[in-house]
Amino acid sequence: MTPFHDVRFPAAVSFGASGGPEWRNEIVQLTSGREQRNARWAQSRRRYDVGTGLRSLADLEAVMAFFEARRGSLHAFRFQDPFDHLSCASGKLPTPLDQLLGEGDGKRAEFQLVKRYGDYARHIARPRVETVRVTVGGIEQRAGLHFSVDGATGRVLFQAHAIPQASARITAGFAFDVPVRFDTDQLSACIKSFRAGNIPSIPIIEVKS
Repeated sequence: MTPFHDVRFPAAVSFGASGGPEWRNEIVQLTSGREQRNARWAQSRRRYDVGTGLRSLADLEAVMAFFEARRGSLHAFRFQDPFDHLSCASGKLPTPLDQLLGEGDGKRAEFQLVKRYGDYARHIARPRVETVRVTVGGIEQRAGLHFSVDGATGRVLFQAHAIPQASARITAGFAFDVPVRFDTDQLSACIKSFRAGNIPSIPIIEVKS
């Protein structure tokens, strides 16, 4: 498997990026005029254009250097979604009660970080480990003493002495990145057109492990 580069795309550019989630559904038109709709993906996938985040030649140079270091689309990396990178609503600070991860049974030691949108639970694969806060039964746990977090999968692993008891609710709050790669192997930019406001398109796409 091609190594994941555990580095974050330039933050100043990512805040001006455009894009968002994509679903893949199959819609069949029946002879009766009704529709039959089937979901082809269990999880959404995100696409962005970071070209819209360029504000200066310095930004362009930083992105081109980052592109070169990733060998184009070869290596994936971290990207901060400007619209959705917290376990809570934008403008607020994450709390350890933000997202329900599940309930204990006295034996289960591992829980996946998720962010819920109604009844849809999105798996969070690249949390910022240092921001993750966890509660069991409403009592905040200590990282390193009671649990650890895998920054490559988003899984919370409880120590043997801290495994949640039956019916105990496990919740968490955190900041996170999206694992992405460039969706092109060529960047085309012109200094003259850039100064005139012609921003190059630089597509990136979420990668699923």
